[in-house]
Amino acid sequence: MSIEKFIADRISNPKLDKGNISKPIVKIGIIGIALGVSVMFLTVSIVLGFKKEIVNRITGLTTDLVISNINVNSSNEPEPIYLNEDSLKKIKNLPFVKHLQTTAFKNGILKTETENEGIVLKGITENYNFDFIKKHLIEGRLPIFKKDEASKDIFISSSLAEKLNLKLDEKMLVYFISQHEVYDSTIKDFITKYEQRSRKFTICGVFKTSFSDFDKSLAFVDLKQIQRLNFWNENQVGNYEIRINDFEKLNENLETIQEFLGYNYNVNSVKELYSNIFIWLDKLDINGIIVIVLMIIVATINMITALLILILERTNMVGLVKALGMNNAQVRKIFLFISLKLVGKGLLWGNIIGITACLLQQYFKIIKLDSEIYYVEYVAIDINWLYFIGLNIGTFVACFVMLFLPTLILTKLTPIKTLKFD
Repeated sequence: MSIEKFIADRISNPKLDKGNISKPIVKIGIIGIALGVSVMFLTVSIVLGFKKEIVNRITGLTTDLVISNINVNSSNEPEPIYLNEDSLKKIKNLPFVKHLQTTAFKNGILKTETENEGIVLKGITENYNFDFIKKHLIEGRLPIFKKDEASKDIFISSSLAEKLNLKLDEKMLVYFISQHEVYDSTIKDFITKYEQRSRKFTICGVFKTSFSDFDKSLAFVDLKQIQRLNFWNENQVGNYEIRINDFEKLNENLETIQEFLGYNYNVNSVKELYSNIFIWLDKLDINGIIVIVLMIIVATINMITALLILILERTNMVGLVKALGMNNAQVRKIFLFISLKLVGKGLLWGNIIGITACLLQQYFKIIKLDSEIYYVEYVAIDINWLYFIGLNIGTFVACFVMLFLPTLILTKLTPIKTLKFD
């Protein structure tokens, strides 16, 4: 053991450090680092967890990539699209494609005895990926699809059910405006005709995702119903939705699909379709970085203060060891050993507090949120050990570098001045 480390251990030994002014200040410094690290852990876990939960809910209710018709009609509803079996097979065989499904959307008015409410029907088939919906099924069952006829089942959100007092197995009437081209013998040309149509559905199940932007109006029905309402044939659909294996490669995969199909079709990502939500999520990263930087600054200031007080309190000792032959670098090393020991204690307790708090929230969901505002019912946590390791290293390096500053005062202290210091 070096003499510098031996002296540092003696100074920092709590049994030999009774009655010193620096003792409570040092404890405050350790507490500052511990709280700073735990807050950083929580900040990173909450930001990552919140973003992950929101993205999972959006993509669960929609998808990652959407292929649609490049044209939009006057009612702002998409024109039908059709891809032949050969094209669909090639898309499915792309290495990044996890699942492909056909869907269509139709706006309507849900009419009850007392109220009218706007509704968006999403037409789906038995090939639809129900994994996400099954997790949020709170009552009833999923729609049952029939081969030769359109199912009358409708799968609605709890928000709609509560607002309009709708019950399971209850019938509900929905009105639509449909358009199609008909031949006008008077002008001897095709014209666009608008018709009011209605459908009576039976509520088969109720879901709740707590994502209010979707829950307040979204319902699922058989795709055949949308096809018949829009006068489409059985091969025409509204969209082809693609689920990919790696969400981080979303833009790269979008370009591959676009190049394959050419520019006769629209290929959009969920980030483009719901850009306002993803812009909001991106801003969370900035908030997280600000919190982390502030916590590191607070932790380093606490340790600098504690180290300065330690140095000033032991001015006589500094003069003595210098008189015995120690140079400035060796004296500085004594106090750096002390600092590293204190930073290590702060990091240890910070890790224990931060990780424990993250695990408690992750498994027991102690802190709740208003889903109408935050889209989730609780503070979501995503523990990323690489980020935790990075925060530990970053905090340690920042503190170590900044702690060089107060040790510079040691070069100004001479044995003559310090031994006279009282």
